[in-house]
Amino acid sequence: MEKTLILIKPDGVKRGLIGEILSRLERTGLKIVAMKMVHIDKEFAGKHYTYEDIAVRRGEKVRNQLIDFITSAPVIAAVIEGVESIAVVRKLCGDTEPKKSPPGTIRGDYCHHSYTYCNERDIAIQNVIHASANSEDAERELPLWFNAEEFVTYKKVDEECHF
Repeated sequence: MEKTLILIKPDGVKRGLIGEILSRLERTGLKIVAMKMVHIDKEFAGKHYTYEDIAVRRGEKVRNQLIDFITSAPVIAAVIEGVESIAVVRKLCGDTEPKKSPPGTIRGDYCHHSYTYCNERDIAIQNVIHASANSEDAERELPLWFNAEEFVTYKKVDEECHF
């Protein structure tokens, strides 16, 4: 089983989308094995949005916008487990730029911002959810947000064998 990190970002929390987003993930058969609501500071946000990952590829301004946004209100951090969970969660989320996300995805149904709109206003893209992009990101992000004692193990009803 693979694990991935999701964050319901400040816009998702403030809009009351926590239950809807978690429900969509669970309905696919994925399971939540750790979860918490936190209000992170800029230092922690800088560890999540690393200089190497964001500033080098997209610029320091974008990194600062992301840090300002994710520290603006609480976030829900959760670890999602399942078969190929990274790819499944990314598919459910839709494109990072909400206007490119098809209906039926989380971002396609609950977001409408574009990079152009956000760039004109000097704000971060507001797309309600973060999901680890790949296994390398998941391996870096999971221990940043959770320690081993916070993970739980359980079998969902569909995982139990009844012969």
